[in-house]
Amino acid sequence: QVQLVESGGGLVQAGGSLRLSCAASEHTFTSYRVGWFRQDPGKEREFVAAISWSGGTTYYANSAKGRFTISRDNAKNTVYLQMNSLRPEDTALYYCAADPIDIITSTRYKYWGQGTQVTVSS
Repeated sequence: QVQLVESGGGLVQAGGSLRLSCAASEHTFTSYRVGWFRQDPGKEREFVAAISWSGGTTYYANSAKGRFTISRDNAKNTVYLQMNSLRPEDTALYYCAADPIDIITSTRYKYWGQGTQVTVSS
């Protein structure tokens, strides 16, 4: 069972940056594709970005393209989400997830973290 722990969330002004981290408990994590999702209360969980096991292929939601960068360091069992030019509409609880059948669909991921809150003030 892989445990995922997110960190790096916080309060930032619009236009600012944050880097989220997703640390895994098991080295098998390095063989999984990993995704980042976000969710506002009362809304569905939304795909943000995903990365292949090697880090060679990345995928982004339209809302994240050009502003967010997903990366991974398999030596550290960690995946990152660098978020720049943040907007108030980026405010949400951000989750990382691993081992998907379908990278876009949240229900197709096997492992989930508890989330880290990102709040962007205007």
